[in-house]
Amino acid sequence: MARVLVTGGAGFIGSHITSGLIAQGDEVRVLDDMSTGYQRNLDENPQAELFRASVTDLDAVRKAVDGCDYVFHQAALASVPRSIAEPIANNEANVAGTLNVLVAARDAKVKRVIYAASSSAYGDSERLPKVETMATVPKSPYAVAKLAAEQYVSVFAQVYGMETLAIRYFNVFGPRQDPTSQYAAVIPLFIDALLEGKPPTIHGDGDQSRDFTYIDNVVHANLLALKAPKLGGEVVNVALGDRITLNELFSRIAAELGSDIQPIHGDPRAGDVRHSQADIQKATKLLTYQAQVSVEEGISRTVAWYKQFKAQQTGS
Repeated sequence: MARVLVTGGAGFIGSHITSGLIAQGDEVRVLDDMSTGYQRNLDENPQAELFRASVTDLDAVRKAVDGCDYVFHQAALASVPRSIAEPIANNEANVAGTLNVLVAARDAKVKRVIYAASSSAYGDSERLPKVETMATVPKSPYAVAKLAAEQYVSVFAQVYGMETLAIRYFNVFGPRQDPTSQYAAVIPLFIDALLEGKPPTIHGDGDQSRDFTYIDNVVHANLLALKAPKLGGEVVNVALGDRITLNELFSRIAAELGSDIQPIHGDPRAGDVRHSQADIQKATKLLTYQAQVSVEEGISRTVAWYKQFKAQQTGS
């Protein structure tokens, strides 16, 4: 049994990692300021000990890290539009917050830090699939901050001998993802709108494509990262290794819900990339990672969860 800290553990991805760790018998602490996390996600993991604070508070991070063997750093302001609206807050949470976590983990002699990096680092390069050796061309303050933090993660391995890994996530989706935020991701927005009987908005023509990755695949990769041989600041993609367009995605969600509502097409969003797809060979080699759940199965599970969640919220 290991003692593990999950920053952002009340959030979407962090709470699922927390569930996975608890299921395998680990002792888990959660550090979360609840700015984008939810108590209901913690209720799913009552064994986890909560430290309610921000990663921007170094003293709080030190207290949470003390005595831990591993850290999964998931806490972030995870939104391209929000980073454009609030670049300073984006930098504080995503860069300064990560540096705090790394310093606290170094001083506490943590065995390993696993960092939630982002595929946004690749920018709008036309080369597909995205491979870790490609040049990074961030297109938004969010992408810049996640990349800067990722480089801190790698440098701490080189300079201080810490075992670190940065996992670049590609468009993660699944249960517990918040559909109500003004910065919500596209899949919960589509599902929520159709459940409300309303047409969702697709920004642009809908032919932009993404490597949508069901949450169980991400949890699987993170848990593998605990057991991987010695790590030294590597960067790996974790995704399905495939892509579909937003129009195709919408059609599948609508079919799953039995809806004939058509989407509205709006203006493209600033900072969005046109196409994204991961090469996952490095993750397979380093972590023995293989995607466990397809997009189709992931959509089916996600729609079922949101239908149940919606019914609980409305009391129906």
